[in-house]
Amino acid sequence: MTAEIVDTSITGITGRVRRRVDELLSDFLDARRPPVGDHDVAEGYRLLREFVIEGGKRVRPLLCYWGWRGAGGEELREAAVVATGAALELYHAGLLIHDDLMDGSELRRGRPTIHRGLARPGRFGAAEAFGQSAAILLGVLAQAWAEELLADAAPADVRARAARDLFNRMRTEVVTGQYLDLLAHARGDDGVEQALTVIRYKTARYTVERPLQIGAALAGAPQSLLEAYSRFGLPLGEAFQLRDDVLGVFGDPSVTGKPVLDDLREGKRTVLMAYASARARGPERDLLRTWHGDPALDEARAAELRRIIVDTGALDRVEELIVQRTGQALAALRDCPITPEAAEALAVLTERLTRRVR
Repeated sequence: MTAEIVDTSITGITGRVRRRVDELLSDFLDARRPPVGDHDVAEGYRLLREFVIEGGKRVRPLLCYWGWRGAGGEELREAAVVATGAALELYHAGLLIHDDLMDGSELRRGRPTIHRGLARPGRFGAAEAFGQSAAILLGVLAQAWAEELLADAAPADVRARAARDLFNRMRTEVVTGQYLDLLAHARGDDGVEQALTVIRYKTARYTVERPLQIGAALAGAPQSLLEAYSRFGLPLGEAFQLRDDVLGVFGDPSVTGKPVLDDLREGKRTVLMAYASARARGPERDLLRTWHGDPALDEARAAELRRIIVDTGALDRVEELIVQRTGQALAALRDCPITPEAAEALAVLTERLTRRVR
């Protein structure tokens, strides 16, 4: 019998981890059958499974894995870190379902969002209300299953408890960040510092810092390494979200899988829009105030808003911030006391997360 050839390159390892996460999620969700025989309930379960399995960049599981490996994670415990990464992805799916509902988004990953997919006209009397309520339930179910998967990921030893503590802190932080985002919109707060605070909690800690630390905790990392991962993860997480904000206004929908008008119609208080609002004057300022956040915004008006964002220098300023934050992250990574292999992998991920087009 010919021995299987194992690709030990950074790309090969990353691809293998991604496949293992996908396989675990697929098996886990296949085993979760509806406890009742109602075909409409089964349809909801099917949509949730498709949403989790058929899409996503798997950023958090990969960062969790390389955080673990960088801390000297033992091969015998790799299954635990893969399962923990899968739990992070499942929790993320629940958050996205709720986020899309709160934002009123129509598309996610090139297909209808969960609440839109469930709101089929003619199927139920109040289709839209049903879709929204059902999406809330499916989002909660995904997060409950994430908790279940996390509990089964590793034995209840000191390392697993440390990872769970970080997971719990992450959940509190991301919900707080989302709450701050809602408050900024309700208050009409379009300041740059407020927008940066939102992305620090809503994205940077949740997407990069905590997954790295959770992986490291599973390897028994000391506090000094957790702090080093923070110095790397926070600026990288901010750069990641700043890139997302740019793509939300200037991206190609055929690549991002999301409508390019959503952020503008919703009136998102992003750093990009904060700079544009602070620098716009006269008619430009009036146009921003009139059309940013108008659900009826069309492509012609959106083009005007994009022009204002460019002309005020807001786009250039955010691109500068992305470069700055990326540089801070890479400088911190060079000083991070981790294995050379993990440092190389994290440098590659940094490049992909900050220069992405989707």
